[in-house]
Amino acid sequence: MRTATVSMLGWTLFSATSAAAQADPANLSAAFGAREYVEQISLSPDGNKVAFISPTAGRGEALLVADLVAGGTPKMILRSTNDPERLNDCHWATDTRLICSIYMNVETDTGRASYSRIVAINADGGGLKMLSERTSSRALGVAQNGGTLLDWGSGNGSALITRFAVPESSMGTHLSSSAEGLGVDLVNTSTLARRQVEQPGLTAVDYVSDGQGTVRIMATRSRNDAGYDRSRISYSYRMAGSRQWKPLTTVIDQGDGLVGFVPYAVDPDLNVVYGLESKSGRQALYSLSLDGNLTRKLVFDRPDVDVDDLIRIGRRNRVVGVSYITDRRETVFFDPDLQALRAALPKALPGKLISFIDSSADEKRLLLFAGSDTDPGTYYVFDRGKRSLEEVIPSRPDLAKTALAAVRPITYRAADGTDIPAYLTLPVGSTGKNLPAIVMPHGGPGARDEWGFDWLSQFFAARGYAVIQPNFRGSTGYGDSWYQKNGFQSWRTSIGDVDDAGRWLVKTGIADPGKLAIVGWSYGGYAALQGSVLDPALFKAVVGIAPVTDLETLRNESANFTNFPQVDAFIGHGPWVVEGSPARAAARIKAPVLLFHGDRDLNVGVGESRMMVSRLRAAGGTAELVEFKGLDHQLDDNQIRTQMLTRIDTFLRGSMGMRQ
Repeated sequence: MRTATVSMLGWTLFSATSAAAQADPANLSAAFGAREYVEQISLSPDGNKVAFISPTAGRGEALLVADLVAGGTPKMILRSTNDPERLNDCHWATDTRLICSIYMNVETDTGRASYSRIVAINADGGGLKMLSERTSSRALGVAQNGGTLLDWGSGNGSALITRFAVPESSMGTHLSSSAEGLGVDLVNTSTLARRQVEQPGLTAVDYVSDGQGTVRIMATRSRNDAGYDRSRISYSYRMAGSRQWKPLTTVIDQGDGLVGFVPYAVDPDLNVVYGLESKSGRQALYSLSLDGNLTRKLVFDRPDVDVDDLIRIGRRNRVVGVSYITDRRETVFFDPDLQALRAALPKALPGKLISFIDSSADEKRLLLFAGSDTDPGTYYVFDRGKRSLEEVIPSRPDLAKTALAAVRPITYRAADGTDIPAYLTLPVGSTGKNLPAIVMPHGGPGARDEWGFDWLSQFFAARGYAVIQPNFRGSTGYGDSWYQKNGFQSWRTSIGDVDDAGRWLVKTGIADPGKLAIVGWSYGGYAALQGSVLDPALFKAVVGIAPVTDLETLRNESANFTNFPQVDAFIGHGPWVVEGSPARAAARIKAPVLLFHGDRDLNVGVGESRMMVSRLRAAGGTAELVEFKGLDHQLDDNQIRTQMLTRIDTFLRGSMGMRQ
């Protein structure tokens, strides 16, 4: 393969600091605290331009367009402040026009709520228009859901978009609409002409198209008398050329996942729908024929881990493979040409994990991402005709001069003899012995860590800490028996595994037992606190970012949302609600605690951190809460993340008697 590496975007938008400068703790905090330069990216239909969302100073974002042929500096065409609106993703409708989804986190009469809208804009920044249908002055409510993109319809600048209809008052007019619920419209992104494709349905919650403008799957879900979602979701399908809905499958929402065959994508050429369903306790990919027979076929499975993602490509978003994680993420392509390409690319990009991000309309130019544990990653365009690979833009240019630490998959033995998979990161150039160390459990709990670049663990490694990231029981990806009853209801097992990761670091001599800390975000913050409840002597410092601290409070935070029954079932009712809530056992925590939380967090309310600190102090403990105004669960702000990293590093060193 001939490889041509060119700098397409003229690196005038950033400047990487020197290696010597980054040795300074403040510069390291700024470099690692900077958000990814490319938060989301797409390739134009002709393959000649990219559009990407990039952070601006502080918490804002901008949409930039770069010409891969002419080169030069990318042009900013749209900007958001993240107060309250933020850009979620942007895609090319044509070679000259894009559509973007916008997310808003706003204060309402009943608390904070999220809203979304879809807009279209020209590639030169002109012609900004709202695609989400505006509600009239007679509307009896406000549509929070502004719609989602299904596919590009008939082409020529059209888009197939879901629409949530709000009924209107009929007083004094004959023009009101009684339509209510989720439907589908075909919208011209330039003229805004729209045609109803699927009539709004009160129980409709999702649609799946065939990638060619035809809706083939509909999901429906009813609500109870209190207005809450029922657990049963029914899927219907249409045969090719028919408008009649036929039963497809039914799944149950248990709050921590869907049980049953969940449809994700339709292949119109094969006339099948692909979906994930459990096989022998692990997620596998199946297909069901849409010809009236519903012929079921196992497409791909693994005996050791879940299949967790479909690989799609092109304007039709066609399914070409699957992805799963063993020690590292792996992909299998059904398309022979892409499988051959996947096998050849590592020769040009050795040691990298390669992801297919987007393609031109003819699929001759592919947008790729390649990165590793010691490389935050770079975007490339591969031209299949020329067999050339061109560099487009790096993901984290601020780290270009920073030596990153290798991440090693390991296993350690839990107290009951179970081998727990984890990832170990040791500081560059260290002996790997007698180090200050951090146990860093992941969020979720319905999630898992995987091999690759992680900005938090790499920051700590750069500051001299060993970091272990355990995929404790309660993590996803390893099947039902590993997940157990989730990390809250089965907290003793999950948190026991987390604590055992710390004991393993000490036992192997990697960690100085007097300099062992625990740091976590979201559920990871919960695990950090509850791990100290379970073993008060193990950790010498505790850091929680947006942590869950009380399970009953977490349940009540969902009372005004339609998914409350599912959250209620996820948390459950039993002794674990009290025993598994660190705020109810604050007196057992002996190590100093530092918490961070955004006051606009819709995932975990800031009140949980306030409660935790209050109870820790009442019990005579040392605790501090740093609140960030105007930020949600992810704390997407370069300056705030930089401040947070500095505060954590200072806190850990002070708590464990280390040099600053």
